[in-house]
Amino acid sequence: MTEPADLSAVDLLRAYRAGQLSPVEATQAVLQRIDDTNPELNAFCLVDHERALAAARESEHRWHRGEPVGLLDGVPTSIKDLVLTAGWPTLRGSHLIDPDQSWDEDAPATARLREHGAVLVGKTTSPEFGWKGVTDSPLHGVTGNPWNPQRTAGGSSGGSAAAVARGMGPLSIGTDGGGSIRIPAGFSGIFGIKPTYGRVPHHPASPFGTLAHVGPMTRTVADAALMLDVLALPDPRDWSALPPTTVEFRTAIETPIEGLRIAYSPDLGYVDVDPEVADAVRRAVDVLVRLGAEVEQVDPGFTDPVEAYEALWFSGAAKVVSAFGESAVEKIDPGLAAGVARGRDLTASDYLDATAVRVELGRRMGLFHQRFDLLVTPALPIPAFEAGHDVPPGSSHREWTGWTPFSYPFNLTQQPAASVPCGFTSDGLPIGLQVVGPRHADATVLAACHAYERARS
Repeated sequence: MTEPADLSAVDLLRAYRAGQLSPVEATQAVLQRIDDTNPELNAFCLVDHERALAAARESEHRWHRGEPVGLLDGVPTSIKDLVLTAGWPTLRGSHLIDPDQSWDEDAPATARLREHGAVLVGKTTSPEFGWKGVTDSPLHGVTGNPWNPQRTAGGSSGGSAAAVARGMGPLSIGTDGGGSIRIPAGFSGIFGIKPTYGRVPHHPASPFGTLAHVGPMTRTVADAALMLDVLALPDPRDWSALPPTTVEFRTAIETPIEGLRIAYSPDLGYVDVDPEVADAVRRAVDVLVRLGAEVEQVDPGFTDPVEAYEALWFSGAAKVVSAFGESAVEKIDPGLAAGVARGRDLTASDYLDATAVRVELGRRMGLFHQRFDLLVTPALPIPAFEAGHDVPPGSSHREWTGWTPFSYPFNLTQQPAASVPCGFTSDGLPIGLQVVGPRHADATVLAACHAYERARS
């Protein structure tokens, strides 16, 4: 019999409904898994056994009465430590934030999860202010890969990815400003989707502006779709949020992909890709063809927008750290401090120039998706590297953006993009397939990932 900690959210809810398992039993199993596994991986920076079990008991009573409160009643869930959670500090991996203050507000995502009965078990690790593509911070240390703790889990939602992969709760909230859901999903062998910007309301606004998205991280596409139905509900605090969607993602994932027009770009026209990664992605594309999709190998036709992205990203980094005073740079991650210095040197004209590149990229991708329903690429060009490093040891990369070229372009364009597991390297490390849709086509991205997942198990 499958251990309760290894069940998906959909399976847990089915078991609750049938009276085969209770939310208390499921939560106890997840908390035990955290106790056993977290010391090795450092996926959680906060675990609250008492509150989680109290919430699970309340859920159990509701299920006994036949009155679950929402779509996720009793499902153990974690929250990335960049997302406000009432009753728990949100320290964002930094010594700069005082834990001894009032923590009485939920972010929209947290509020929707509570309203739908999710059992919140704790907060997952992030690099300082979520600034990079791996997960280590001065405050909470290094997070390891769930398949090999000596390798990185990716970032910045690496704690969430490691937690989900190892059964420390089937659902987790991640954030993605340049790949921070898809990078750790790809490295850790789980599913993660960055929805269209504004699909999931966000508050307070990210210092990285409209690059930053909030989304689900799960082991299955069906769990992510169910979770997104909850997260996409409106919240008046986000003025940039999209209107409520009429789509039910949990049913839309069953849409067949036969006849879907898919562009396959193995390297975007400019990326060096590890041969094992390239082979796994090529095999994944073959599966999409067998499922009836019309696949054409073609690049979207843009050059690497890394300079524009970094101008926007490091401007945000400078802004967030400036709030803590001039001496703050002496107390933060040295890599972040270097990024802050770069951001401070940028002018308003530099920022507007970068925005113009972003606008042109969005225009180009909008036209590209007139021809293609989806674009598929590798999620990452390499497998997970040694933990505790911002870039692969021995590489020529200066910044984390150097080894994440497939992710940040689609933060610039605000498109939905997901990473779905598509195989392993010879060393047993996961490989991810990235599926990108035009803005507002979240359901199509989910349906393609679900069809692929079912075909490959």
